[in-house]
Amino acid sequence: MAHITLFAHPNCSLSSIFGPMDALAMANLWRQTLEGEKYDGAPLFTWDIVSIDGKPVKGYGGVVIEPHRSIDEVERTDFILLPAFLPPFEFIGKTPWRLLTWLQDQHSKNTLIGATCTGTFLLAETGLLRGKVATTNWVYARFFKRLHPEVRLEQERILCVDGGLITSGATTSFLDLSRYLIKKFGSEELAFCCAKSLLVDSGVRSQSPYFIFDFQKNHTDHKILEAQTHMEGNLTESFSLDELATGLGISPRHFKRRFKSATGDSPLAYLQRLRVEAAKQRLETTRETVDEITSQVGYEDTNSFRRLFRKFTGLSPREYRERFARAEGQ
Repeated sequence: MAHITLFAHPNCSLSSIFGPMDALAMANLWRQTLEGEKYDGAPLFTWDIVSIDGKPVKGYGGVVIEPHRSIDEVERTDFILLPAFLPPFEFIGKTPWRLLTWLQDQHSKNTLIGATCTGTFLLAETGLLRGKVATTNWVYARFFKRLHPEVRLEQERILCVDGGLITSGATTSFLDLSRYLIKKFGSEELAFCCAKSLLVDSGVRSQSPYFIFDFQKNHTDHKILEAQTHMEGNLTESFSLDELATGLGISPRHFKRRFKSATGDSPLAYLQRLRVEAAKQRLETTRETVDEITSQVGYEDTNSFRRLFRKFTGLSPREYRERFARAEGQ
């Protein structure tokens, strides 16, 4: 039997607490079915909800969460799950010392600790993620990297396990984390049955297909903003980035450094991402062929573009269209 502790904190996401509870309850039911007459009547998972002081907390939307006990009353647990949050992340830099020291102490006792979605921000406050591989909601990955450069963030991953710490990607990835727990404390067969019941894809999954390019304009370098606008308006054209730099009155070498500093990407990588994003939109909303779309986003070689598309999304153009098409009749 494994005991799971679900931590509730003000303004946390309700689904990241109650969703895993439903998944673990599903595991208990499936275990009984799979074991049949051999079932001993004991659930595979038990759980409780805790808050710092044991008092009720208001989750996101003002819904009150009633905990079973305080963190200090947790005598034994196998896994602690930190919930997700929607911005603003009010706990950043203000996380109670009582919570931080409790999590650090639990980790020193080899208790597994996990965080789903943006709960990774809360876990990072403890310092336990320093030097560790982690993931989080891809929407806030750039913000996370600025706050915690010491963490080896791999934003394309849905689940990361490193040194007794488990993190998962955006929102419903709490199901992937739950599936990991079911397999770890139960069996692969049990996890497979639960995944089917919960409609969780059992194949290799990534956050990459879901990324929406944000155009990275949250900076004040006006020359680079001008370059970005030019790229966006000339996707179908073949143009030289060196000539673009010269036209802006910047040497090509300095332009590359300056562009990277402002946006986080090299000019070439930024242009590639723009073109892939344009292709994604056309795959979602039209029935044009991949060859037609390749030409419309500024490439001549369809095979080369297919490789580039897979590099950024983890899917082929056909696979992407099958998953995300919005055009009528597709």
